[in-house]
Amino acid sequence: MLARSLEGEAGVVAVELRPPRAELSAREGMDAWIDSYHEIRRLGRHRVPSFLTDSAVGTPEEHNLRHLSANLGRELPRDLVTPFLTSKHALDFCLSYAEQAWQQGFPSLVVLGGDTTVGHPRCVEHAWDLRRLIREREPRLSLGGWANPHAAAERQVDFLLDPRFCAEFYLTQVVSHFNLEPVKRFLDEVDRRQVALPGMFGVFYYRSANPKTLATLGRFMPVPIEGLISEFSSGATAVDVCARTVQAMRSLGVRHFCVCNLPAHDAWSTLSAILEKAASPLPL
Repeated sequence: MLARSLEGEAGVVAVELRPPRAELSAREGMDAWIDSYHEIRRLGRHRVPSFLTDSAVGTPEEHNLRHLSANLGRELPRDLVTPFLTSKHALDFCLSYAEQAWQQGFPSLVVLGGDTTVGHPRCVEHAWDLRRLIREREPRLSLGGWANPHAAAERQVDFLLDPRFCAEFYLTQVVSHFNLEPVKRFLDEVDRRQVALPGMFGVFYYRSANPKTLATLGRFMPVPIEGLISEFSSGATAVDVCARTVQAMRSLGVRHFCVCNLPAHDAWSTLSAILEKAASPLPL
């Protein structure tokens, strides 16, 4: 189970993948899902956990759990795949989704609120409200929550220590080597208050420094636009930039990472190149 792996001595590196967009044609959608299945299986052969998102930026995406269950096959351990569930669905759907996840062999589920500025409204005010209801309905699931190192560190740790948080682990907002001070403050507060809950830090794979693309991403997460433009202009590759963030986070003592925005058709090779450049091999 993912939560137990995060409590171990070895670092964990996971990959976050997005399902195909719901508006794709049948042929395009099928091709996109085939790419996703191949990469999830490939990552699984190397014991790399995968997260599959749920309408990550307000764009309707295919029902991730239904497709996973139907197409992953029996050879891939389900503890290597963790679906995301946001509260931007009807409450009955969310609770049924959690039940189905457990029944279909997925032991972990990340439950998030979802961006309030786009897409459907949330069915509950806070993600922890939904996690509590899921815990009552399906107590055997291991649940993941969310923290934001860019926000006030004391308040974020308040959330993590609150009994209502109702999770066995947490993921964080995307961090970057261009802005380490907020991460330092967050880690110091986590250490000072002895937070036992393990966390995975988000690392984004920026494929280019296209200003329009970066501005769009900046609507959903902190994006160091000037730093990215400078590094890419100096000749750095996307792999170089991502590896520098991994290196910087490791220098602060971070052990667990979730790498986002890798190409769906080549996630494993790209991740391998990043970790090799960062001199951060995958745990065996």
